[in-house]
Amino acid sequence: MNAFTPVNPSFQTKYIGLAWNNHFHRLGPDFYTALAPQALPDPYWVGRSRAAAKILGLPAGELETDALLQALAGNQPISGTQPLASVYSGHQFGQWAGQLGDGRACLLGEANGLEVQLKGSGLTPYSRMGDGRAVLRSSIREFLCSEAMHGLGIPTTRALCVVGSDEEVARESLETAAVVTRVAPSFIRFGHFEHFAARHQLTQLTTLADYVISRYYPDCQTASTLGANPYANLLLQVTERTAMMVAHWQAVGFCHGVMNTDNMSILGLTIDYGPFQFLDAFDPGHICNHTDRGGRYAFARQPDIAHWNLYALAQALLPLIKDQALAVQALDTLKPVFARTWQQLMRAKLGLAEGTGATDTTVDQALIDDLLALLAQGQVDYTLFWRRLSQGVASGQFAPVRDLFPDRPSWDAWQLRYTERLTGVDQNQAAGLMLKTNPKYVLRNYLGELAIEAAKGKDFSKVVQLLALLERPFDEHPEFESYAGLPPDWASRIEISCSS
Repeated sequence: MNAFTPVNPSFQTKYIGLAWNNHFHRLGPDFYTALAPQALPDPYWVGRSRAAAKILGLPAGELETDALLQALAGNQPISGTQPLASVYSGHQFGQWAGQLGDGRACLLGEANGLEVQLKGSGLTPYSRMGDGRAVLRSSIREFLCSEAMHGLGIPTTRALCVVGSDEEVARESLETAAVVTRVAPSFIRFGHFEHFAARHQLTQLTTLADYVISRYYPDCQTASTLGANPYANLLLQVTERTAMMVAHWQAVGFCHGVMNTDNMSILGLTIDYGPFQFLDAFDPGHICNHTDRGGRYAFARQPDIAHWNLYALAQALLPLIKDQALAVQALDTLKPVFARTWQQLMRAKLGLAEGTGATDTTVDQALIDDLLALLAQGQVDYTLFWRRLSQGVASGQFAPVRDLFPDRPSWDAWQLRYTERLTGVDQNQAAGLMLKTNPKYVLRNYLGELAIEAAKGKDFSKVVQLLALLERPFDEHPEFESYAGLPPDWASRIEISCSS
């Protein structure tokens, strides 16, 4: 196996229209290895997000240039960057995995307050037995889902572009390589803290925690919620953000698939899109990761796994918090924050804004619980149901919703309760809220597969189409109506694993 590529300061660098900063680099070499991305031969554009380019402050015409293409393929050093691969550890499928790290990612630096990272950029010291590359299919999936989640209003890392190449990489079969350029305020994970805690490197652990607090959670320095303890308040805020993120996942029917602690963002962002899936038929026990044979990361288990992962983070921070009771108090906020956020989201999906009667929340909770039981019993398509219900409230016609249920009498009974609950509620206001809350389009697995298959033949039009659709998933987009219907039968046979 070839060694990773060290940084060569004699390389001529290229300015690509961004002013770079390198805050993470200044933490020092205990936190990373300085390296350059490996060159990707004969690169070509697969997909580009102009919305992500805008938040970076990248000039509009830059996304069209060969200079940027070569830079984001790893073929041209970028002026002002100090590329690196960070080291972290973590728990994978509940087991301590020891040292991990950016095995195929290279952090270029920070532009406009956002870190820019190349995923699939080649070998690093943390690649273990891997080749440091990403394949076209997984890169397209991550690119599209990052932007789709943003379109849904869910906290997420972003994706600027995908660059492809005909270079072959071996997975279950030979595939072609690609690099996805990811963007986020920070790519620091729970596993970064676990790494230094496991090694009893208190100085580095303190440096990392102080850096995160100073950059991303400055109010923890003065907060008195947990006894003016900045590290306990950091755990508290990370717990709250994580709870809200997972509540959004559950409400929209999103399965992450690999909630290892090294895949958990310290900022409460959805990160590391691997074997994810938006539910088709509603099944609380659905496992979207073919590798997850024990069902650890099944859809309904995601809130509990988030709590488990936060407990691992708390263990790592305990040498700084120095008070187990405070750590437990911080962790105990997850369930109430999750429950409150999830109920608010589910009530909005039903068109029940705050102040629309039923001050006893148990009334609405029972309505929600019974509906989810009906959806599971009938294996009803989750996204399609909510959109049809929204349209039913808008039009007063519920027959298309009823048609989704095998058990029509049970649906009729629930609909009667729901109609009674809407008594006194402004129907137009309820329908408007629902149509802005329940997307018409999500990145179903089969849609991703269609785009990937076309891209293998150098046809990237479906990637472009899906991106435009998923950036505005609540709009009607009548020209894409077929993408909003029931998935084809073959969709249920798609298997997504950790392989990428």
